[in-house]
Amino acid sequence: MSFIPLNNEDFVVSSDSIVSTLWSNNQTALTSYFTSSTAITNNAYLPVYGQNPNTFTSALPQFSIAYGQVNGSGSAPLNSSIPGISPTRITYGQFRTLINGDENTNINFGTGNNNSPDFYVININRANYKEKLFLGTFNLALSGSGLINLTNNSNNVTTLTYCDAGRVFDIVSGSNGSATTSIPPSSSAIAGYTNSGSYGKFLPDVGLILLNTRALTLSSSFGGIQLSIPTASNSNNLGLINSALFGAMSRAGGNGGFALNSEETITSDYIFVRIKNNDFNYTTNPSMISGSGDFYYPTLVNNPQTFITTVGMYNTNNELLAVAKLSKPLPKDFTKEALIRVKLDF
Repeated sequence: MSFIPLNNEDFVVSSDSIVSTLWSNNQTALTSYFTSSTAITNNAYLPVYGQNPNTFTSALPQFSIAYGQVNGSGSAPLNSSIPGISPTRITYGQFRTLINGDENTNINFGTGNNNSPDFYVININRANYKEKLFLGTFNLALSGSGLINLTNNSNNVTTLTYCDAGRVFDIVSGSNGSATTSIPPSSSAIAGYTNSGSYGKFLPDVGLILLNTRALTLSSSFGGIQLSIPTASNSNNLGLINSALFGAMSRAGGNGGFALNSEETITSDYIFVRIKNNDFNYTTNPSMISGSGDFYYPTLVNNPQTFITTVGMYNTNNELLAVAKLSKPLPKDFTKEALIRVKLDF
């Protein structure tokens, strides 16, 4: 067996971005939203489907809605003897720790609300995407007293911002990763709650969307939808709270709905195997020799020819590491040279 040594210039590494639809059935946008009739009314999380799960038994949740409040308002205590330890407080602490990396720093939505006491979270079903969410495809329409179309500001930033959960972008009024140029009226009382980026946070690496509830409860004159959130202390209102955002999404389904794609980076190693005219022209197949030692095909003695079907890659100990198959046999003789590109994906 003969070998061709590979040099450094024979190796090239390349990365390709693969974009695919996020929602089931290859939908690019959800325009209808459904919940299960078996869902617990006051469950901390509200699973949302793109098909009616009561009709399509194979339907899968596309995302879930949850509400977090730093003091536990909006839900009853888990134990009546321990006030404040409720599902909304646990949800707030869970995502605060995931995003900020500690349990003491509250969520910062920007100027005027850098210590937010509450938020909505949309948690994308992990099975729907392989690696991360694709930035420029996020569009979410919400409707109440008015209509707002939200996206992230990925096209408007030149320096990436990171948190403990990876990259983080502001959610703004706009479309396809770009903020709108029209600024709704503002005042000192609601500064920072128009389309300046304080509608929430978009975290593509962990599939999370945080919405600033204070921005959503503003009237349409100030860029909100006047969302009503029943957050009385010690009241078991989780069903109503989660349904409030669900309703805002459902009412806006015909105005774009919820569009989002996923993205995956595939790293490939390209190995260029260069076969010169003097290489691999003689076969080493023992079936070419008869039992008496005669060559079955004497015409190949002066005019040898082989057919390359497989490329094997070995280490320095002659141990086979990988095998590449050609789509069809490649003729080879002294008058031909070949360059075979082997692609390894991982």
